[in-house]
Amino acid sequence: MKVEFFGVRGSSPTPGRNTVLFGGNTSCVYICLENGDDVILDSGTGIIALGDRLVKNTSDINILLTHNHWDHIQGFPFFKPIYQAERKITIVPGAIEHNDKDAILKQMSGSTHPVKYQQLPADISILKDEALKHSFEIAGFSVHTQRLNHPDGGSAYCLTAEGKKIAFVTDNELSSPNKMNTTWQQWLDFIADADILIHDAQYLEEDLPLKLGWGHSKFSEVAKLAFEAKVKSLYIVSHDPSRTDDELLHQEQKLQLKYKNKLNVFCAREGTVIELATHEINAN
Repeated sequence: MKVEFFGVRGSSPTPGRNTVLFGGNTSCVYICLENGDDVILDSGTGIIALGDRLVKNTSDINILLTHNHWDHIQGFPFFKPIYQAERKITIVPGAIEHNDKDAILKQMSGSTHPVKYQQLPADISILKDEALKHSFEIAGFSVHTQRLNHPDGGSAYCLTAEGKKIAFVTDNELSSPNKMNTTWQQWLDFIADADILIHDAQYLEEDLPLKLGWGHSKFSEVAKLAFEAKVKSLYIVSHDPSRTDDELLHQEQKLQLKYKNKLNVFCAREGTVIELATHEINAN
């Protein structure tokens, strides 16, 4: 199994000299099995570069969306496979609170995009019922879901295949003052013993209380959750647009020092490839 990070930034794309190391593209992770079966997690601007690769073949494409906020769908109109005739693309939307499960398509309507979604030549299906299921199968993966603690809702995904377990939990507030869709203990059960946990930690303690209830977690509590759940490796995503490379390195080093010999913890970098068979990590 191979895991690749194509977008790790939260809220908005942040190109520039201060984000070269960790990257500025928004949410997109690609998981591929040894037999070629694959799945895409989220469709932020990171999916554009992934599309440049996938457009070279004709295999089916499967996208699992966490929710409909811009940084998780905004790359879709520029994803080249949607312009391939009869290319089969299946989308599972998150368990959002509004009946808007085709928002990823409707962003290509009105005056917001020159090509309307009704004109796309690809064969695109949205599995609206799948979003509400606690478990389903897709592209060789067994998938379990959990409700995110995030404004307007959404879904976290736990994917198992080839004897490995990957948990993708973004955007999620572990200590929300609002109604909690999922408790701390439920998260522990959901991600228990995962080979990789990918979880957002957009905020620092000093970002609160202004942003309390905005649907994101802190570095310290995400690492604590991963440690208590006996996760093997934690990759933090949804980096705040204002967070520079130096600041992210500082947070990463603090956590690595605190959890030395207890938990592998990293701030995810755009371009990182993880080969789970050998657990070798190669950063491009």
